[in-house]
Amino acid sequence: MLFDTHTHIYLPEFDNDREAVVQRAKEKGVSRLMLPNVDGSTVEALRRTLTAYPDLCTAAMGLHPTSVGAQWRDDLDRIFAELEDGPYIAVGEIGLDLYWDDTYRNEQIEAFEAQVERAARLNLPLILHCRNATSLLLERLRRLAPLGLRGVFHCFSGTADDLPSLFDVGEFYIGIGGVATFKKSSLPESLPDIPTDRLLLETDAPYLAPVPHRGQRNEPAFLRDTAERVAEMIHRPVAELEEITYRNACRLFSLDPDAPLVPTEKESPDY
Repeated sequence: MLFDTHTHIYLPEFDNDREAVVQRAKEKGVSRLMLPNVDGSTVEALRRTLTAYPDLCTAAMGLHPTSVGAQWRDDLDRIFAELEDGPYIAVGEIGLDLYWDDTYRNEQIEAFEAQVERAARLNLPLILHCRNATSLLLERLRRLAPLGLRGVFHCFSGTADDLPSLFDVGEFYIGIGGVATFKKSSLPESLPDIPTDRLLLETDAPYLAPVPHRGQRNEPAFLRDTAERVAEMIHRPVAELEEITYRNACRLFSLDPDAPLVPTEKESPDY
């Protein structure tokens, strides 16, 4: 009973064995996947994967901050058109990333705020990416907080001191992935301070594979390893952690935790 709340199995890294990846995930008890989009170039692959596995996959639509460039307004128009017409239950992956390059810092901010505002208008949760920009991201979220924000801080790697600020800007959850299993990670110290009703599990596949798979391509089946390690860190039975995080994810994404995923009209083979 695991929900991988952030995975990119539609990317080319899985083109040769996607079916096997899905089967391994199911064998490890992973029964739902959230597929956040990257940019315009990934939309079709995401839609094909969503259509191929409607009983397993849900999806989010957004423009990733590292994809914000000179043509970002055109890119965002396409994302918004897709968001309005497609079967998406969240807006993401969006945020700010100043780690590699800050050339388009201001454009990233504009694109981020526009997507947050669109999510609020559509009453959809946010899937947030943040790297080397925590203070700036929180500043913008505080300004937008009156819109009634909710979502998940994906791939959390902060400390317990960061948590109050994250929770102050809206109804936000904390996404924990393979980094929690890394030897030099600080997450074991902060995990007990995350309320269990705000905790989510994720892989970010194909990235950040957990120990003992570190250095390999990550995949949803490896969520089992992260769940077992996190359960140890917070002194809970792994089965209890699975159920808690599964129901948390369903609550965030407005899904019925006791009902199977079924295709909607928008999830038709015409995609």
